[in-house]
Amino acid sequence: MSNRNGKVNVGDTDMYYVSFGSGPKTLVVLPGLSDGLATVKGKALILSSPYKKYLTEYTVYMFSRKNKMPEGYSIRDMAADQVIAMKALGIGRADVMGVSQGGMIAQYIAIDHPEVVARLILTVTAPYANDTAKSCVVSWIEMAKRGDHKSFMTDTAMKTYSDEYLAKNLKMMPLVAKFTKPKDYGRFFINANAILGFDARDLLPGIKCPTLIIAGDCDKTVGLDAHKELSGLIPGSELLLYPGLGHGLYEEADDFYDKVFDYLRK
Repeated sequence: MSNRNGKVNVGDTDMYYVSFGSGPKTLVVLPGLSDGLATVKGKALILSSPYKKYLTEYTVYMFSRKNKMPEGYSIRDMAADQVIAMKALGIGRADVMGVSQGGMIAQYIAIDHPEVVARLILTVTAPYANDTAKSCVVSWIEMAKRGDHKSFMTDTAMKTYSDEYLAKNLKMMPLVAKFTKPKDYGRFFINANAILGFDARDLLPGIKCPTLIIAGDCDKTVGLDAHKELSGLIPGSELLLYPGLGHGLYEEADDFYDKVFDYLRK
């Protein structure tokens, strides 16, 4: 298995990515708001683990947002820059999976650049910044401004995981907070504010590629209706719903990566 850590030029800056596998097909994965705290730089070996069964059929790329982001940088801007990065790496057409904020970016890629998206997978995301999402993001911004990273990480966990998972792991949050606090929150603030201005609802009916929406029915981050709105707006989309799970279902559901792989192989 070939694991690669790299960066690609995007305008006046660059963008970190990792890739793994050697298959003829391409899967592009876009992570969520956590990318505002730490990029994928140097993490190819760690991040490749869930994709082991993909790697003879697929080459998997996971991208961070670009390293220099201007104030007012929008989700749509992120999508445009992501396509620039893909084309610079010779990725002409790919299956695209976006998680949370990454799913918002993926929506605009499919809307504005349909030629680069073969299939679209939208995981624990929303078609706009609804009240639940705004409440979460605003509270995290306020905690970050105070430098209260322990509360930030604890609240994120509470909004992400099931009660069963939290009962086993919540005591670890102070330790996690200790090792995840960034030198500054500038990158996080730009990513977070981009979410607050996001609304793709009017354009989603224009998505024509096969689309799978994956959600939990207990999502405390994007709300309980986001997946219903997405599936209602994207023609012909399929919905995979995990009962009892929420925003962290891709970590909690043992069959998540198998289900994604099955969909891609259809």
